[in-house]
Amino acid sequence: MIRVPISGRLRKPAVTAIFAQAGVKRITDRREITICYLWPNLQAGGTCEFVQLAEFNPCKRGAIQMASKLFSPITLAGIELRNRIIVAPMCQYSADEGAATDWHLMHLGQYAVSGVGLIITEAVGVEMAGRISPGCLSLCTDAQEASLKRVVEFCQTFGNTTMGIQLGHAGRKGSTDLPWLGGKPIPASDPRGWATEAPSATPYAPLGWETPAALDEAGMDRIKAAFADAAIRADRIGFEVAELHAAHGYLLHQFLSPLSNLRTDSYGGSLENRMRFPLEVFDAVAAVWPKHKALGVRFSATDWVAHSSWDIAESTQFAAALKARGCDFVDVSSAGNSPEQNIEVGPGYQTGFAAEIRRHTQMPTMAVGQITEPHQAEAVIRSGQADMVALARGMLNDPRWAWHAAEALNAEAAYAPQYMRSNKALRGLPIPGNPPVAVKK
Repeated sequence: MIRVPISGRLRKPAVTAIFAQAGVKRITDRREITICYLWPNLQAGGTCEFVQLAEFNPCKRGAIQMASKLFSPITLAGIELRNRIIVAPMCQYSADEGAATDWHLMHLGQYAVSGVGLIITEAVGVEMAGRISPGCLSLCTDAQEASLKRVVEFCQTFGNTTMGIQLGHAGRKGSTDLPWLGGKPIPASDPRGWATEAPSATPYAPLGWETPAALDEAGMDRIKAAFADAAIRADRIGFEVAELHAAHGYLLHQFLSPLSNLRTDSYGGSLENRMRFPLEVFDAVAAVWPKHKALGVRFSATDWVAHSSWDIAESTQFAAALKARGCDFVDVSSAGNSPEQNIEVGPGYQTGFAAEIRRHTQMPTMAVGQITEPHQAEAVIRSGQADMVALARGMLNDPRWAWHAAEALNAEAAYAPQYMRSNKALRGLPIPGNPPVAVKK
């Protein structure tokens, strides 16, 4: 880490001066030098911290030796990820009555052969009423389990990555239409819709959203059991990582936030009470999920609403409570629970939340949110802001992102031998077992 005093407003790092402070006297090829500035636009009189991603080797004139942290392994519970690049959950709205289709086989299969460390499925509803839309996955029937098992077996046969599943319940934000059909709420009276439930009888927004039913104790017990049952099915399918969805305004987030949780019983009011149901859900899943497999939680670190107490201070306490219960990692996102949210969006705009939670809890942490460039991702890991980076839209735009990152960072990525000639980063041994050897019957 290099700290540089700021004499004026800093907008672009002075590369030569910074490397001079680092002891680099001569640079023969500046294209091989990368400095990532983490906190730009600081005021004069402060200090700007930089991460030196390339290490200078004085024994070889002008040479740069790169040792990528992004492509180093990490172990969660008993599961080792080959690198720290995560395919974040991305709704595909392409399920058939909650069951995975050929689209999911293609969508997840392409990432399985692209050198990432972990793939996490889209949000999978633990019951049909827990789906976000009629096109979302669910895992509460044998047919749905079989459809996902087909996808996972395909990825494990041809790919070389760890498969993870995100289990969730949409709560009051369920029963919405597909994005390309407008994404608006579908009324319960519509054959494609259903009645929603939430901590309190408060709709997501006053216009267009039906009022959800407030969950009673029996309803909460039913949902806890549904999470546990889905986890058992996920284990049978072969997933090695499970992530509970407590972000983006869905049911568990609805309990955590005072904007949506207006209860006056033991599940509402104080932070301790608002955390109670999400922690009970975690305990229910942890009781059935194998100890050697990784179990984590994605949550929104803040509502981005000024009059909500759900912010980085409260979410850090939630992370600490999860850690005390044996949570293996946290995936730190933000927002999604109120149309009043006022988000300060920009490259890596959520990594500060991940860094703060990691600093206080020492938990393995994923950062997500406009992380798009290899050196940016490398800086997040190298600077200690997070242990892993999760990419969503960047992966949709470039499914071979990990290969291109390996090339940019002088690292190696797993690859399918069929594609070896496509990228100079594809060296070393290819994915073992691909293509499978035909067995004579």
